Amino acid sequence: MALSGRVASTAQSISHHHSAREAPITLPASFSGPAAPCSRRAPCQTPTHASPSAAHQRQGCGPCTLLLPPAGQRRGARTTAAAAAPAAEASMLQQQEELVMKTVDVSLGTRSYPIYIGNGLLQHRPELFRKHIPGKKVLVVTNENIAKIYLDKTVQALTGGDSQLSVESVVLPDGEDFKTLDDVARVWDKALQSRMDRGTTFLALGGGVVGDMCGFAAACYQRGVHFIQVPTTVMAQVDSSVGGKTGVNHPLGKNMIGAFYQPRAVLCDTDTLTTLPDRELASGISEIVKYGLIRDAPLFAWLEENMEKLMARDTVATAYAIERSCINKAEVVAADERETNDLRATLNLGHTFGHAIETGTGYGTLLHGEAVGWIDRSILDRTRTLLQRARLPVTVPPEMSVDLFKSLMAVDKKVSAGKLRLILLKGPLGSCVVTGDFDTAKLDETLQHFCSGDAKYSV
Repeated sequence: MALSGRVASTAQSISHHHSAREAPITLPASFSGPAAPCSRRAPCQTPTHASPSAAHQRQGCGPCTLLLPPAGQRRGARTTAAAAAPAAEASMLQQQEELVMKTVDVSLGTRSYPIYIGNGLLQHRPELFRKHIPGKKVLVVTNENIAKIYLDKTVQALTGGDSQLSVESVVLPDGEDFKTLDDVARVWDKALQSRMDRGTTFLALGGGVVGDMCGFAAACYQRGVHFIQVPTTVMAQVDSSVGGKTGVNHPLGKNMIGAFYQPRAVLCDTDTLTTLPDRELASGISEIVKYGLIRDAPLFAWLEENMEKLMARDTVATAYAIERSCINKAEVVAADERETNDLRATLNLGHTFGHAIETGTGYGTLLHGEAVGWIDRSILDRTRTLLQRARLPVTVPPEMSVDLFKSLMAVDKKVSAGKLRLILLKGPLGSCVVTGDFDTAKLDETLQHFCSGDAKYSV
């Protein structure tokens, strides 16, 4: 499924599209790939470094030009010593970078909410938190690793200035193996000890595990309190924080206990990805590849051209990939919020096999993106190559057997009337189907191949 839109950029005159409420993003002339759709845009915002008298003009879906200081100021600047020019140019570029913010809207009627994407949001845009918090109390839910780096910054964003918010926090153990009812009960314990009422907002600060657990805790506490997502991993920013799926694991199956519960807002600060381990980065990129495979062929092509930029954590490329992924996810969620038809199920490409691997090898042995990124021989060679460039495994762990696969896949959430359904690529790149009408012999053959000694586990 191709998404429309374009981005224009030159070295001297920078043009850009705005998503709704976004500030300009500077794209280098060498940046390639399709632009984000222009279906979610509001009138352009004037950059803070531009003259108050300057104004943008918006022409339909056409590009808007980033404003420079008035001509008089520019002429005066030419009389300055030439040595000062590089410093001035660097300062302007820094200001432009600080303005990067995009917004993607998840359209669910009265429960619609924004996804904010940009750098420096925790430090420089505290109002993005506050305007989505209707009460006076906030409970920040995080894990022990994230707390060391971002908890104080988050609390400062919530309580700084003239804020009247009262903020408490609960720090959970880190890891998929702690995604349990016993551990989520710690959130409820803290809320009750702090006498938090129905006007409280639970704020998830962390990756997918924290977001799922905090959302589930919010859905259950006093039968539902407000909820905000602040994802700090690529996986969470492009997938798990969007769409309202919350829950915990059970020893017999992943995410089997949970609820659909939408956040009031999602804030993706790309600066938090600078501290992300390389393995976690690659795991999240697998989800971006997934969007390209199932519904966005141009995004897949862009990834083939820009994978090294993503792996190097290039700011512009990262923001673009997150925005494009969120647009895809938001469109699917808006059309099929509770997975009542097959549209949202297509987002589970690879999950039937991947969740079996996660359960069979023990939660936390493989990261989610490493597991769902597993592919069989029917997938085009370019997909395997792309995953390898992202340093993702393309074979299964040695402890997985055919019988173990079948046993765990039998309790997959996509089983209907006792029949296993799979998401399979079909037709041109960017297309897939959800079906139970597949050749079981081929499935057995595929499992046998990947579980045999000939297919060794590799990363």
